[in-house]
Amino acid sequence: MGTTVFERRRPPASVVDHALAGTQESVFWIVDLPAAARPDRPKLTGRIVADLVVIGGGYTGLWTALLAKERNPDAHVVLVEARRVGWAASGRNGGFCEASLTHGFENGMSRWPDEMPVLERLGMENLDAIEAAESRYGVDFQFERTGQLGPAVEPHQVEWLREMASEAAAHGDDDVVFLDEAAVQASVASPTYLAGLWERRSCGMLHPARLAAELARAAEERGVEIFERSPVRRIDTPGSTGAVEVFTDGGRVDAARAVLATNVFPSLIKRNRLMTVPVYDYVLMTEPLDDAQLDAIGWRDRQGIGDLANQFHYYRLSKDNRILFGGYDAIYHYGRRVRERYERRPETWRTLASHFFTTFPQLAGLRFSHQWAGAIDTSTQFTAFFGTARDHRVAYAAGFTGLGVGSTRFAGEVMLDLLERRDNERTQLEMVRKRPLPFPPEPAASIGINATRWSLDRADHNGGRRNLLLKTLDALGLGFDS
Repeated sequence: MGTTVFERRRPPASVVDHALAGTQESVFWIVDLPAAARPDRPKLTGRIVADLVVIGGGYTGLWTALLAKERNPDAHVVLVEARRVGWAASGRNGGFCEASLTHGFENGMSRWPDEMPVLERLGMENLDAIEAAESRYGVDFQFERTGQLGPAVEPHQVEWLREMASEAAAHGDDDVVFLDEAAVQASVASPTYLAGLWERRSCGMLHPARLAAELARAAEERGVEIFERSPVRRIDTPGSTGAVEVFTDGGRVDAARAVLATNVFPSLIKRNRLMTVPVYDYVLMTEPLDDAQLDAIGWRDRQGIGDLANQFHYYRLSKDNRILFGGYDAIYHYGRRVRERYERRPETWRTLASHFFTTFPQLAGLRFSHQWAGAIDTSTQFTAFFGTARDHRVAYAAGFTGLGVGSTRFAGEVMLDLLERRDNERTQLEMVRKRPLPFPPEPAASIGINATRWSLDRADHNGGRRNLLLKTLDALGLGFDS
């Protein structure tokens, strides 16, 4: 087995120790919100009658509620959140807002090749709509249409980039630019970069917690009622009424239709409980860089960056020029449980810190101000699935697999289409009409997921070559080369 650049060029332990000394275990994005952006909303009490009830106050639920009011301003829309709006994945992700609805072109081509032209167009239209949302709704979530840079940090990845650039050219995509070693290092000054692919228009950067907070504000301004600290315990759909009854600890909503936007958390629909698994992702945020530090790394185009390894890193600049650096480890815990204690993993934060200074050795001396983690709702097709239940009264979407910042808005449109029984371009998609395979129950889930993770790590250490397990998963349509 070979080594990766992160093993060959480890920074001194003293650099990592200094950087992590005094780092706060808290989510920078949420802490960075002004108090006015997080009003203390009431808990649901008593009984409310509505046209639509949305369960979940992350991006999926917030976009759905807002879009529902746009479609029908007179509709009474109620959103119920178990804790606080945007507290989970929607408030703690990297802020990469991608056009792709399929977790990348290759993943989409392996599953829905005939639909990819439509999916690519719909994805770009969706990203354009998110960019336009700031002016449309009078909100500010610090959106920057920067595109995304994919650097090769190992020799075998350079050829991958050339193939991706050729494929893009063959499909007429002139927004994809191949950068050789000199060009990519002129763009972002990392000695690890051997080449790069800059997708200039297909991704934007934003402030994750601000997006959730501003969507909530825009929804409330249009009449959506939002209740916090109101976990839903069950959904009933009595046949005689044609309604949906949603019960919390202290209240109840009776609605004509419901949307489930609970993502990583156990589904209220029994048949969906094996459809996703929670995978924990870890993040570091630096203190703001000064002018000299910014000059040392270049990065003047402010692209989001994600390298090409299976265990990949993603990183970006914030508005105040901090660097968010996350990824690499993706940890699954036996039993599909979502637990706060899983968010604390010092060994992963230390690994990320080491990899950061391998990437940017010129920033030695910089400290990390915040460290945190969150659970990603992962599906076997590595992108969202959709459907309805309970005699078409309930719609759901889940399984975004780390791609929800952009595609949750698309999911909101799809779920409303499904509830309204619209036959259109979105609802005709195979991605929408067909469910992916579920994950197996335990212990098979844990054995399979951890064996796959081990195999992906081996591939990264073996020139990208995939072993028999990964090749078998690829053949079954369950493989993913990120």
